[in-house]
Amino acid sequence: MKRREFLKLSLGSAAVAALSGRASAEGGVKEIRIGYQKNGVLVIARQRAILENHFKPQGIEVKWVEFSSGPPLMEAMNVGSIDYGAVGDSPPIFAQAAGAAIVYAAAQPIINGSGILVPQNSAIAGIADLKGKRVGFTKGSSAHNVVIQTLEKAGLTYDDITPVYLTPPDAGPAFGNGSIDAWAIWDPYFAIGETKQNGRILVNTSEVTKTNSFYIANCDFANNHGRVLQQIVDVTSATADWAQAHPDEVAKSLAAVTGVPLDIQTIAAKRAGFSVAPISADIIATQQGVADRFFKLGLIPKQVVVRDIVWRNSQT
Repeated sequence: MKRREFLKLSLGSAAVAALSGRASAEGGVKEIRIGYQKNGVLVIARQRAILENHFKPQGIEVKWVEFSSGPPLMEAMNVGSIDYGAVGDSPPIFAQAAGAAIVYAAAQPIINGSGILVPQNSAIAGIADLKGKRVGFTKGSSAHNVVIQTLEKAGLTYDDITPVYLTPPDAGPAFGNGSIDAWAIWDPYFAIGETKQNGRILVNTSEVTKTNSFYIANCDFANNHGRVLQQIVDVTSATADWAQAHPDEVAKSLAAVTGVPLDIQTIAAKRAGFSVAPISADIIATQQGVADRFFKLGLIPKQVVVRDIVWRNSQT
C-alpha cells in the first residue's frame, strides 16, 4: 500500500504512525517545531493530533507555535526557532530576498477566502475607486501581493494608494473604526470583517490573480532531515485530503484551536480549498511572477530566483 493511501485510511488514529518503520535515530531529531496561523491545514493537524500520532513511535515530539501572519513566521524560521510552517505567497519572497535560510517544501493552491473589503456604506464601488484611499494590509504578506495585482487590474499603481501596514489584529479595529478605507486580508479575518465589522467584498483574490500558499521548511532542517520532512509533508497532504471532504468538522477544529467563533470558521472552511501539491513548474512560474513584481516596485532589495530554494528530497 502506498504511503499516502495508508495515511488516508488511518488519518486521525494512532495507526498513522505505522506509516514508517524508521527509528527515532532520524538524524537525531527529537522535536519538530511547527509554525501556524489561525487557518489552514496545520491547524486541523494540530487539533486532531495527526503529527503527534505519527511521530510518537519514532520518539519525536511536536511543538506548535502560533503567529499572526507570515512575515514573523519567516523570521522565526530563518533563525531556526521553527522547522516547518505555512504562509502565503509573499512572505517567502521577502525572506529569500533577505537571505533567509528557508526552502519551499510544498504548495497549496488558493481558491477562495481572501480579498479586499470596504465598509458597507463606502463610496468605493470598484477597484478604480481605491485611488487616493488608505488601504490596510500586512507588509510582506499575501495580502500585499493581492493589493498590487488588484491595482494593476484597474490600471493603477502602488503610488495611487496610501498603504497602511498593519498586522491582522491591528487592521481589524482600524477597519471597523474607519481609520482605513479598505482592508486586504485572508480568512478567518476576511470572514470576521464581513460579518462582524460591516464589511463588503470589493474583490475576491480569485477574480484578480492565481495564487498559492506554501509549506516552508528551515533550510538546515530540510538538508539534514529530509526523511522526516517528507513525512511531515505527506501527513500534511493527507490531512488536507481529509479536510476537503469534512468542512463542518474542519470548522470545529479551527474554532477549537484558534478561539475564533465557530460561525466565522464555518464560513472560512466552506469556501476554502484544501489540496497540498508538490512545487510544480507552473507554481514556480506563478511565484516568480510575484517576486519579479515586488522587485520592480522596489519592495525587495534584489531579484530572487524562486527555483533556487525549492526543496528536492535527496534522502529517499
